[in-house]
Amino acid sequence: MSVPPFRWFPPALLASLLLGACATHDPANPSATSATTSRPAPVDAYKLTNRLTWGANSATLEQAESKGLQAYLHQQLHPGPATLPPVVQQQIAAMTISQQPLVQLATDMEKRQKDVNATFANDDDKKAAQQAYQQEMNRLGREAATRHLLRALYSSNQVQEQMTWFWLNHFNVHLYKANLRAMVGDYEDTALRPHALGKFRDLLGAVAHHPAMLRYLDNEQNAAGRINENYARELMELHTLGVGAGYSQQDVQEMARILTGVGYSFNPDAPKLRKELQGNYVRQGLFEFNPNRHDYGPKTLLGQPIKSRGLAELDEALDRLAKHPATAHFISRKLAQYWLSDTPPPALVERMAQSFLRSDGDIAVTLQTLMTSPEFAQGAGQKFKDPMHYVVSAVRLAYDNKPILNVGPMLNWLNRMGEPLYGHQTPDGYALDTAAWASPGQMATRFEIAKAIGSGNAGLFKTDGPQPMEKAAFPQLANALYYRALGQTLGPNTQKALAEATSPQEWNSFLLSSPELMHR
Repeated sequence: MSVPPFRWFPPALLASLLLGACATHDPANPSATSATTSRPAPVDAYKLTNRLTWGANSATLEQAESKGLQAYLHQQLHPGPATLPPVVQQQIAAMTISQQPLVQLATDMEKRQKDVNATFANDDDKKAAQQAYQQEMNRLGREAATRHLLRALYSSNQVQEQMTWFWLNHFNVHLYKANLRAMVGDYEDTALRPHALGKFRDLLGAVAHHPAMLRYLDNEQNAAGRINENYARELMELHTLGVGAGYSQQDVQEMARILTGVGYSFNPDAPKLRKELQGNYVRQGLFEFNPNRHDYGPKTLLGQPIKSRGLAELDEALDRLAKHPATAHFISRKLAQYWLSDTPPPALVERMAQSFLRSDGDIAVTLQTLMTSPEFAQGAGQKFKDPMHYVVSAVRLAYDNKPILNVGPMLNWLNRMGEPLYGHQTPDGYALDTAAWASPGQMATRFEIAKAIGSGNAGLFKTDGPQPMEKAAFPQLANALYYRALGQTLGPNTQKALAEATSPQEWNSFLLSSPELMHR
């Protein structure tokens, strides 16, 4: 089946055609159109969806216009089950990480690694087996990243997907530590995404009970008499209170003592326990609280005692951290920095923090305060896109809801720009400010990406198996979305550059690399 050639209409003519197609003539009222007064202006709907989603496209613009902006925002903050195009859902369902539960997958990979070291005496055989093990681990990590990108591109719950990435970065783990490549998919899917718009305390607890975080920050090494402070320190400094919140090194040490015995186990059998401790043992999936390793001595955290009672000490500590005013301000500022600007207004952060505290840490309520604020309404186009936002928004704009067949180029672009999924080695996560992503080298890579997407040569529709009979055409960005809304947000310099483009492909590239499309 051949692809019809692209018809390049002069911009003025195409705009005229679109306006004529959208209007319904009424002889009694020549100025009337079919649009109802309840529908928001296309530019307003575009600006909102461009910020709430991973990048505006025709489908999200139509949803916002048809629902109304207030209803659209409410639906995004309080979403139902996500929907995906059937072909995308099928691709995700076929993944190993979707078919095998974490206990089975991680245990099997752990056993496989031990078998490699124990079974093969010949060095060449052992090397080959180790290589096969690493390849399988890499495949699992790639599956998790692929699933994340597909959901970012096509999920109906776009705010939830953005917040999943936000929390993935906030509660950062590095996939190349130990066997985390077998865990990151479940970590994202069970600890983060379900709580991304819920109560912060529930999210904090889910992270604290997931083996990916416990292994990444070495808490399995934390035991009475052999204290490891790694997780305790990051829990207070990066996950809750923030630097400068007034806690002391003594608080970190006490938190580490509270966390003794909190870990995971690949052994299906419970450890041998003293009779008086058997009732304190907890096992949930791979998560394990081993009372043999717990420090049962008296503890004080943030000036208040913690009652000695095993794993329940952790619950009490997390309650205290989640309800602390410093946590409300730290989380609120970081949310405002992510959604609005590098330096969010202090008054807005304070209002968000008060919403956080009044709602018992309700993330959606805190975001509602942000997204209905005058500061947010006036802030469209302020926030510079990090690599993830740039890559996903460009593909969403180029292909709308048409599913791509290969996210490999997107993964490669993120690697080249230094923001691969699960790829930040240290617990602090990727930077959220412009300075981290606006270097000349970064911008040169973005221009290359814009050219690849704009010309249709990015490889997004190439597969490993037989290639589709129909070759995908390059995207047609001079479309209804552009003339109804996006084009009206462009400055004169960008409009001048677009007018000087010598081909549709070059026009696409100029648009995708414009300053306006580098911001949201």
